[in-house]
Amino acid sequence: MKNTTPDIDKYIIHTKKNIQQLTQVERAFNTVRESLSVAVDEVANLQSKGGAIVPELSYSSIANGAVSTKDIQSIKQRGCVIVRNVFARNQAEDWNNELGEYLDTNNYLERAKEKAGLDDYFGDLKDAKPQIYGVYWSRPQVMARQAESMATTKRFLNRLWNTDAPAGPEFDPDLDYAYADRTRRRAPGDTTLGLSPHMDAGSYERWVDPAFQKIYAKIFSGELEQYDPWAAAYRTQTREYESPAVSSMFRTFQGWTALTEQGPGDGTLELLPIANSIAYVLLRALQKDVPEHELCLAKPGRALGVDQQWHPDLMPAIVPIQTVAPGDTVWWHPDVIHAVGNEHHGDDYASVIYIGASPACNKNKAYALKQAECFKAGLSAPDFAAENYEVDFKGRATISDLTDLGKQQMVL
Repeated sequence: MKNTTPDIDKYIIHTKKNIQQLTQVERAFNTVRESLSVAVDEVANLQSKGGAIVPELSYSSIANGAVSTKDIQSIKQRGCVIVRNVFARNQAEDWNNELGEYLDTNNYLERAKEKAGLDDYFGDLKDAKPQIYGVYWSRPQVMARQAESMATTKRFLNRLWNTDAPAGPEFDPDLDYAYADRTRRRAPGDTTLGLSPHMDAGSYERWVDPAFQKIYAKIFSGELEQYDPWAAAYRTQTREYESPAVSSMFRTFQGWTALTEQGPGDGTLELLPIANSIAYVLLRALQKDVPEHELCLAKPGRALGVDQQWHPDLMPAIVPIQTVAPGDTVWWHPDVIHAVGNEHHGDDYASVIYIGASPACNKNKAYALKQAECFKAGLSAPDFAAENYEVDFKGRATISDLTDLGKQQMVL
């Protein structure tokens, strides 16, 4: 199905009619809009006063089991968290230098020119040529993924979810399969990476896929107060349209690890820190002013965009994260809207390794088995464009670099 566009209009029209018959979508949307306006105002006001909006934890509090109930409630409300000092600063800085040498030694930039255009996942988003490098198997990336501190952090995050489901636990929160993703190295002064607000892990599928419909059933029926963003039931059973950079794994959190200091003004991550804001996006697309065969900005194989035209009430709450240091990690719920600042005004590279939390379940194991073969051959990870730069890269990580935990995470 790759590189083809399905005729989805009939599915969208059918789905919208069914949902509209089940509930009064205009009334439901107005209720959601009114409820979220309070949360949006709270975020915007806190931002104007310079307050810290994204909850913060120290890694030591996670490792020592000392995270408070208040902190957990804050994370669940915001749908995101910064975990500081998951790695020592000097370790992260060493990885940053090693990763730069890996790219330079193997002449990555010259090779990338030959394969431009293979990945158009962000093609409909503003400033759609990100400085994201299609490498997956450098030693720094592999070492960070398999680190014990990373595993401890992800166990904590996975356990924020309610895993109860009709057929038994939806996933095992204590075992995480590695999901090989790329790295970002944004140069100071860059104006090409900015990504407008969007969500990953499903676009039009969020309305038409049967598992997604079950996940969002309370939203579609107009019962927002009964919708729980942290209920895992059916989350591992969704089917996403196959396309470069559309995740085939279920991630409890998307995330990245900072290799350099970055924050507001540095062209880095921006979030809409309201965990249940997905309700607005879903119901907005069902209103009368949206053509019957459209779902606002939802298209197959692309990020699900959010913009001023269709979602003006949400835009004031999209804010930059607080400044993070090398070794800090940032995490956000798969339904949280996020963006990348248009310009990098800082003095140094804004560099990260993308590492999410992808707990053990049948869906994730099936992908991990395919991914393991790519690792051994140095191929691009299965979800991404087949650029395959690393097949002959010097210094690429191999099975001998994996710890016992790393082998377990890679199903090796």
